[in-house]
Amino acid sequence: MRGDHQTLALLLFCAFIAVTLFITTWVSRNRQGSAEEFYAGGRLFSPMENGFAIAGDYMSAASFLGISGLIALFGYDGMLYSVGFLVAWLVVLLLVAELVRNCGRFTLADVVVARMAERPVRTALGTSSVTVSVLYLVAQMVGAGSLVALLLGGTSDAARSWTVVGVGALMVVYVSFGGMRATTWIQIVKAVLLMGGAVALTVLVLVHFRGDVNSLLNTAAERSGHGKDFLAPGLRYGGDWTARFDFISLGIALVLGTAGLPHILSRFYTVPTARAARRSVVWSIGLIGSF
Repeated sequence: MRGDHQTLALLLFCAFIAVTLFITTWVSRNRQGSAEEFYAGGRLFSPMENGFAIAGDYMSAASFLGISGLIALFGYDGMLYSVGFLVAWLVVLLLVAELVRNCGRFTLADVVVARMAERPVRTALGTSSVTVSVLYLVAQMVGAGSLVALLLGGTSDAARSWTVVGVGALMVVYVSFGGMRATTWIQIVKAVLLMGGAVALTVLVLVHFRGDVNSLLNTAAERSGHGKDFLAPGLRYGGDWTARFDFISLGIALVLGTAGLPHILSRFYTVPTARAARRSVVWSIGLIGSF
């Protein structure tokens, strides 16, 4: 990265950190100290605010980089990955959002213990939630740390490692001092920035190709190394029967996996009613689909 661009990236990064720390400080001063406020933000967020926060949670480093990378490598077949992400939210809207909000208080275990023995269920769901969160967090932290290190000019393994530690420490500060309310507002800011960045990049690319989408796709196919196959189905999942089973497995995981993500389910407790939870999902579907 050139020196002037690196300076601009550093300034923008510092500005973002300053804004998020200000939000955390402002929220921590107005906290009442109750468990409901810390874990559920007092259940005071509107469907639109919660929808933006859900979108910010979901449009993470792993999903953003993963979808972009798969499309760059496999073209049409890579695009199917993003379709699975979007369809998954229909499952959340129709089967999960209202049930979780009506039955639970803070965690998914609260939903299940209403009909089963409490201690074994809480142990099992606590173990699964921690396992899913750790596996998900590793990908997030590595992706975010590598991006921040690149923006700040760090290229060595040590720089990436320390960047991951620094980003993780910031997350701990946000959650510890601001609770769910600060986390929600930070995710809203993140969603706005991601949507704004996506719109800006789209406009710049279309301007570069003078609005000719056909020329854009042909150029992408030529530079991919796969030619016309880049724009046709089958580049990744069109081989033998194992590739087809791989695609089916991926589709099932994408469609059903979102409904089991702990950090997504916890967002349904931040709104006052089940109807508001469903409307939050509608907002998030619109934002994620546009992204």
